[in-house]
Formats: sequence, structure tokens, C-alpha cells
Amino acid sequence: MKFDHTEKAVSLFTQGYNCAQSVFVAFSDVTGMDEELAKRLSSSFGAGMGRMREVCGACSGMFMVAGILYGQGTELDDNLKAAHYQCIQYLAEKFRKAHETIICRDLLKGLAVTSTPTPEKRTEQYYRVRPCVKFVKTAAKYLTAILKIIRL
Repeated sequence: MKFDHTEKAVSLFTQGYNCAQSVFVAFSDVTGMDEELAKRLSSSFGAGMGRMREVCGACSGMFMVAGILYGQGTELDDNLKAAHYQCIQYLAEKFRKAHETIICRDLLKGLAVTSTPTPEKRTEQYYRVRPCVKFVKTAAKYLTAILKIIRL
């Protein structure tokens, strides 16, 4: 049976992990990162970077996976850097076309949300009105597609 990263990302989100963690951890098998470390590393990026409602955490998780797989490491090569930035901009544009923006506060327009550091309780009502699961799904879907295009 084929592993579905999108299903895993959605499952992680519905278990209570933030949007960035859900996407980033779902691809741990591809990045080779220990899941516990992946959860910790990506925890700061949820709710638009620590609930500041900036760049969507699902996008941040997607970008971090792409960075591990395709980012520039010790080789300081402007061509590699440009190719990586092109990949990130492509992923951002795909997400933007699907949802009009990659900014958390704009994605949540119409909802009463705050930027306080206290996370909202994950209740049935939270999941019923919160659109974040579709953003997690979109990020995982586009990341899966890019993995098929750019082979390691």
C-alpha cells in the first residue's frame, strides 16, 4: 500500500499538532528526520509563526521540507540557491492560486482570531469552523507533487 503524506498531515492536524508540524512531520520519512525532532523544529511556525498570523504554518512546513530536500547546504552556489528559491516561489504560487494568499490572518478572514500566544482549544467546534485542515491538505498535496517532479 502506498504511503499518503496528505492523509498523514491531516491526521496529525486533527490530533492537535499545529499546521506547520502537521505538514513537516508528515514528510519525515522523506526527509529522514526523526519525528520528535521534526515536531519540535516546526512547532514555532504554527498559526503564522507563533500565532502572529504571518506566513501560513502549512506553507512554512512545506518550505522546510523543500529546504531539507533541495536547499543549499555547504556548497555556496548561486545557481543552486536560485533553483531552490524558484522551487519555493513555485510552491507559494500554487498555494496562493488555491487560497488567494499565503498569509495566515488573510486565510482566516471572517473568523474571530487573535494573535495572543494562547492556542485555541481543539474542540469539535474548532475543527468545524476552522479552515486550516484544507490548507494543510493543500500544502501536503503540492509538496507531494513537487517530489514527483524533482527527484533526489
